[in-house]
Amino acid sequence: MSVTVLVKLPKLGLTMQEGELVDWLVSDGDTVEAGQPIYLLGTDKVEQEIECPVAGTIQLVGETETKYQVGDVLAKITPA
Repeated sequence: MSVTVLVKLPKLGLTMQEGELVDWLVSDGDTVEAGQPIYLLGTDKVEQEIECPVAGTIQLVGETETKYQVGDVLAKITPA
């Protein structure tokens, strides 16, 4: 039995507290690979592609064009 991996909004800078989920680069239910870009994160300073931490099947939780706090869950991955 595999453990679900939570994809959380990362803290990209020392003072970062929130970020915007600009766009998903994958679809709900897709099979994803570790290191594959899965979403575009926007902050007041940059936009950055965020990579998948593990291979598996992704379930999207977060909605695009929405701001989230650091640590909020944006997706869940069931490892392959």
